[in-house]
Amino acid sequence: MENDKNKEKLENKVEDKVEASDESVSSDDSKAEDKVEASDESVSSDDSKAEDKVEASDESVSSDDSKAEDKVEASDESRADKNSDVSNTYKLPFIIGKKVGMTQLFSNNGDVFPATVIEAGPCYVTQLKTADKEGYNSVQIGFVDEKDSKTNKSLLGHYKKSGVSSKKHLKEFRLEKADKDVELGLELNIGQYNVGEFLTVTGYSKGRGFAGHMKRHNFSGGRASHGKNSVMRKAGSVGAGTDPGKVWLGTRMAGRMGNDKVSIKNLEVLRLDMENNLIFLKGSIPGPNNNIVYLNKSN
Repeated sequence: MENDKNKEKLENKVEDKVEASDESVSSDDSKAEDKVEASDESVSSDDSKAEDKVEASDESVSSDDSKAEDKVEASDESRADKNSDVSNTYKLPFIIGKKVGMTQLFSNNGDVFPATVIEAGPCYVTQLKTADKEGYNSVQIGFVDEKDSKTNKSLLGHYKKSGVSSKKHLKEFRLEKADKDVELGLELNIGQYNVGEFLTVTGYSKGRGFAGHMKRHNFSGGRASHGKNSVMRKAGSVGAGTDPGKVWLGTRMAGRMGNDKVSIKNLEVLRLDMENNLIFLKGSIPGPNNNIVYLNKSN
């Protein structure tokens, strides 16, 4: 009897252990399921965050693209405005400028060109003359602003009539026929010229003061040997004696040298700087720096 009771107790203990192990296994399974669900939720949250980041990056890229397109459009508009300004400029063959100096320009082949830099314009039309009223056609233009306090009343009325401010320099240019588009106050700039065209530049040469005949007219002077004395820099005879008994008009002698009106023809336009109103011409022009010169297209 005792043996039977012991067997029953052992069987009951074994069953209890089996049930406990089953419960622990089921609890472990539930924990594992909970962990899997949590990991799935974290993965889904990570995926949603990644999608949000991708969307945000796409939005930033699209905004950057739109900004770049806006910049390109703005630059295109500015270029179009500049080109329209150049194309809308009325083209006349002449303009007033100021000599800046000389420099060198190099081509792609390495060739060097001596160039004169001229600040030309902007100039404004201050008067129009017609053949019906004045007997000939011409256009008067002004260059460089001047204070009204330094301008007399007659010129102030002249500028007021043309609708422009007072100017330092005025110059009249002849025209064969005045165009209807030329009106008072019209602005002229270097946009009326193109690279490769040929211009005639007129200005005043450097003043040398009173100079002798050797420097002024390239005389050689007298002999330095064979008994000659104090004649090395003399002018020599200035004419005959009794007949004609006078010195002919125009005889070359010592006198004022320089400051003469000089025109240089067929100077090629090498470069145009529209922003600074600079024109580069091949070669030299008369006068010192800051000298006023007049540009006209060569025939």
